[in-house]
Amino acid sequence: MIETFNAVSAGYDNRSLRFFSESAKCMARYLDSRDIRRILDVATGTGNLALEIARTFPYTQVTGIDFSAGMLAQAREKAKAEGIGNAEFLEMDMHEIALPDGHFDAAVCAFGIFFAEDMNKQLRHIMTKVRPGGKVVISCFYEDSFQPLVEMLSKRLERYGVEKPPLRWKLIATEEKCRALFREAGLEEILVERKDLGYYLKGPTEWWDIIWNAGFRNQVSQLSPEDLERFREEHMGEIEVLRTKEGIWLNVKVLYTTGIRPVRQPDIA
Repeated sequence: MIETFNAVSAGYDNRSLRFFSESAKCMARYLDSRDIRRILDVATGTGNLALEIARTFPYTQVTGIDFSAGMLAQAREKAKAEGIGNAEFLEMDMHEIALPDGHFDAAVCAFGIFFAEDMNKQLRHIMTKVRPGGKVVISCFYEDSFQPLVEMLSKRLERYGVEKPPLRWKLIATEEKCRALFREAGLEEILVERKDLGYYLKGPTEWWDIIWNAGFRNQVSQLSPEDLERFREEHMGEIEVLRTKEGIWLNVKVLYTTGIRPVRQPDIA
C-alpha cells in the first residue's frame, strides 16, 4: 500500500481530486480554536487537512503523520510555499503513533481510518493521543460515492482478469456504522453529518486523472502496458456516454463523525 501512495503522491493534488481539499475546509469547521492548541492529523497525506487547520487556526500547532515519504514531501513543500509555520509533518505509521498519550487537544483523520484492518482498535489508539475531554474527528465516504463510475471501472477491469478489491471504506459508509464505530471505541457526544461535495468533471480525461492519481491506480497498474492503453480507450469511451452539457457528474458524499474522549472521574477512596 505504501508503494501506491508514494507513486501517486506527485499527482494527488490534481484538480480533478479537489474533493480532498474541499472536504478539508468542511472538516476544519468541526474544531474550535478556543479549546484547541495542539492537533494531531493522522494519515495526513499531502497535508490538505493539516494545512487547512493551520491556516484557520494560526495559533494552533498541527502535527501531521503519514507512512508515505512521498506524500509528506508534498505536504512540506506546500507548507513552505505558503509560509505556514505552525504545521509539522512526521513520517510515522498510524498503527504505532509514537507520540505522547493525552498530548493533543484534538485528533483528526481524513479518509484514513478505513485502511486499518481493525478500525475499532485504530480509533481507540488515536483517542489515546487526545486529552480527556478532547475531540476526535474522522471523515469517510458515503456508500454511493463515485457511482456509477467505480462500478463501470470494476466491471471493465474484470474483463481483463483484474479482480475487484474489497472496498473497505464501505464498512463505515453510513451514519449508523460511523456512530457505532465511535460508540464501540468509547467516545461520547457522537455527531455524524453528511455533506454533498460532488461536482462536474469536464470529461472522461478528468476521471482518468482520478484513477491514475489515487488508490485506483493500484488496480489499473496490474495491466500490461498494451492492455492498459486498450483498457483506457475502452473505459473512456463508456464514461463519455455519461456526459451531459454540464459535464460528467462525480458523486461524492462525505460523512463527518465527531466524538469526545470521556473525562474519567477519579476513584474515591
